[in-house]
Amino acid sequence: MKQKIILCLAFIAISGKVIAQKQKGNNPIFDGWYADPEGVVFDDTYWIFPTFSDDYDKQLHFDAFSSKDLVNWEKHESILDTTQIKWLRQALWAPAIIEKDDKYYLFFGANDIQRPGRDSYDPDNDINHYGGIGVAVADHPGGPYKDYLGEPLISDFYNDAQPIDQFVFMDTDGTYYFFYGGWGHCNIGVLTDDFTGFVPWENGEKFKEITPEEYVEGPFMFLRNGIYYFMWSEGSWGDGSYKVAYAMADKATGTFKRIGTILESKADDIATGAGHHSVIKRPGTDEYIIVYHRRPIPNEDRDHRVVALDKMEFNYDGTIKPVKMTFEGVQLKSPPKE
Repeated sequence: MKQKIILCLAFIAISGKVIAQKQKGNNPIFDGWYADPEGVVFDDTYWIFPTFSDDYDKQLHFDAFSSKDLVNWEKHESILDTTQIKWLRQALWAPAIIEKDDKYYLFFGANDIQRPGRDSYDPDNDINHYGGIGVAVADHPGGPYKDYLGEPLISDFYNDAQPIDQFVFMDTDGTYYFFYGGWGHCNIGVLTDDFTGFVPWENGEKFKEITPEEYVEGPFMFLRNGIYYFMWSEGSWGDGSYKVAYAMADKATGTFKRIGTILESKADDIATGAGHHSVIKRPGTDEYIIVYHRRPIPNEDRDHRVVALDKMEFNYDGTIKPVKMTFEGVQLKSPPKE
């Protein structure tokens, strides 16, 4: 298959004028408005599961994308939508996926649930009075998926964390840790073996709050050389202040002390609002790729976001180098091999 070439437009302001400039490269990696991408490797295939980026009342399905080489992507349309999730009425977003016992579990946020006491809560509009984090299951990453529980896995507000933006991390001992939370709060729980609930902590509570400094949303974790990297998004998802920061710890439960930002918009960047990311490790290598969304320039629409891939590299001490946003993205990579 020939390498796909995408022609991107960079816009540079000179003397008050905006000039279009053609760039060759692989970012964005596929067409369409998408955000909050979860990147993962299953067998010999790379997969990306993003939010369909649109107004809340139109954001009612998930598409998925698969690739053998990180450049040529196949679209799997509507792998999950309102026909499978009967309690979904608004805003299906931020998928996270994990494989267990030959089943694929897709976790998601739905309905943009609010609570009384916040300015965003409207007592006369019940569309966001019920919802939270759900889970669907399939026999194949590309679906079709069906509702696993018939109701949200989490629908309450623990530690004032909005139940959105979940991520599942399997530790080396087989424990499935569940990170989630919006509104500046992050919780961690331990999933039961069948993924239908949570194992209580020693104090009997379902969740512990582990919120690091400046955390807003979008938690993610990976393990490298015995170090647990906990990452998240800061700023406002609706504008150019959005960015990615991280911490390092010697166990999955922390403590997580903020080290710094690795991905953010600069004045001369090719996009704004870079954030809500995940990370792909090329199996059999020490190569890491950050998967994230960003807004092209110029762009005046909050929901006009695209998915990009760029290299993520490390310093000698294990800290992460700042990521440079590019049009080039990543080049053709051979199928992953363990």
